[in-house]
Amino acid sequence: MTFTEFEILYLLANNPGRVFSKEQIYDIIWKESYSGDYNIVMSHICNIREKIEDNPNKPIYIQTVWGVGYRFNQKNGEIILI
Repeated sequence: MTFTEFEILYLLANNPGRVFSKEQIYDIIWKESYSGDYNIVMSHICNIREKIEDNPNKPIYIQTVWGVGYRFNQKNGEIILI
């Protein structure tokens, strides 16, 4: 897992149930405002899911809240990073 992927996962997992927009994730992780395309955030989320989910197409840990952003599933307990 890359450092940026870990930072995103850490942000979401430390705030279970809280929804972060792509803009918020970018601002927090990259520590700057970005007014362009947020596909970089979506790409990192996809990479994280590939690494932590049993089935990345049906994510359990990092959930998409359509039209809003992403959240860590608070009902799932903890994730163990290897």
